[in-house]
Amino acid sequence: MSRERKPRQHPLFLRAFRTYLQFVNSGLYFRKEHILGLENVPIDGTPLVVVSNHQNCLNDPLCVCLKLTDRRMNFIARANVFKNPLFNKALRAMGLLPAYRMSHEGFAAINNNKDTMDAAGQALTDGETLMLYPEADHQDKRWLGNFKLGYLRIAFDAAERMEFKQDVMILPSCNHYSNYFHARTDMLIKFGEPVSLKQYYDEYRESPRETMVKINTIVRNRIQEMMLHVEDLENYNAIDFIRESEYGKKFAIKHGYKHTFLPSRLLSDQKLVDALQSAHKEHPEEMEEVYRDTNEYAEGLKRLNIRDWLYIHNPGIAAVILRAIGLLLLLPLFLISIIPTGLLFVIPKLFLKKLIKDQMFVSSFNIGVSAFITVPLCLIIPIVLLWVFSGFWWALGYFIAFPLMFILAWNYMRIWQKFIGSCNFVARSNRNEVKRLGKLRSSIHERLNRLLNN
Repeated sequence: MSRERKPRQHPLFLRAFRTYLQFVNSGLYFRKEHILGLENVPIDGTPLVVVSNHQNCLNDPLCVCLKLTDRRMNFIARANVFKNPLFNKALRAMGLLPAYRMSHEGFAAINNNKDTMDAAGQALTDGETLMLYPEADHQDKRWLGNFKLGYLRIAFDAAERMEFKQDVMILPSCNHYSNYFHARTDMLIKFGEPVSLKQYYDEYRESPRETMVKINTIVRNRIQEMMLHVEDLENYNAIDFIRESEYGKKFAIKHGYKHTFLPSRLLSDQKLVDALQSAHKEHPEEMEEVYRDTNEYAEGLKRLNIRDWLYIHNPGIAAVILRAIGLLLLLPLFLISIIPTGLLFVIPKLFLKKLIKDQMFVSSFNIGVSAFITVPLCLIIPIVLLWVFSGFWWALGYFIAFPLMFILAWNYMRIWQKFIGSCNFVARSNRNEVKRLGKLRSSIHERLNRLLNN
């Protein structure tokens, strides 16, 4: 007989800390979050393994954890973050378990994974939720790598512990971001149709590996269907530029998608990437030329520090002057906003280049620094001081105003960057290069329209 499953509860402190992280993650860092397919998530108490693509390091599990708040979540993370005894205790309390890799911890450490597998299996038998990334590492591009079978070994091990009388579910999911590196962008989590392992128990007992390979293919295909998957990695940069450029926006509008709404834009981007890859198979020489010109165009924009959208709006000197006046008028509001929030922008940049070599950790680093350093300095400490010396209502007013000031300061700096780009676009010294790039851009679009329509 299987015993009653009783998921552990997080201590009160950890539940409060999760609420705080929700404020930092959802209230400050991301502009908008989209959660799709929640109806596919089994109820709490179901032994559940959530399996996902992995493209934004710590943000991927953090965003899922902050949305599935009705359950005890467990994660498997790289073992090197557990080296510090204090971190080790804190991370385990939050449901993280270490994964030892031969390439990082050495062959001798691999045996330690048995304890991790046992703990993960026990969590499932207790009716808890386990989240894993079968690619075994994060990707630096929007594509899905090969899956390892470890998550299925853990799942079937848990089923065996329960004498194959309780179902274990595999929930495919995907994370998608409008931008990997910038704050105030959009993110999306999509949960697909779960896979019940109970229907495969008899097959598994007869041929374990073959059954796991079969299920793994099903799970991976469901994740790939939900996400943006670019197979043509040799031309990835050109494809990604086309997708993110004004051409991608026009493609979305032409095919009835809302380009400003991330779930709709994801569907459009999937359609566009598929069309580009199909055109490359049918017209390889022409598409290779398009990709070469696209890379040349992108490099030209980078050299001049201008953006593709400027060719749509085509601002003149008068428009640049009006934008300068607008920035000048908004400057007092910016100064009022940047004084209390400035550390949120300054401190991450001071350490980012020195500490972060892998660019896919940039977003995670910014959120971590915000949660543990800058938000306490800029928000929590001032609120306490205002409450003590000025009263509750001053503290409450500052708490309400702080996110608004952060958003205003961020948007002002973005507008400033656009203003600099506009100045470069109309600068006399750049006139010939801007014109040349404009012709190249038109040629790229004309050829893409012809090849994709074919």
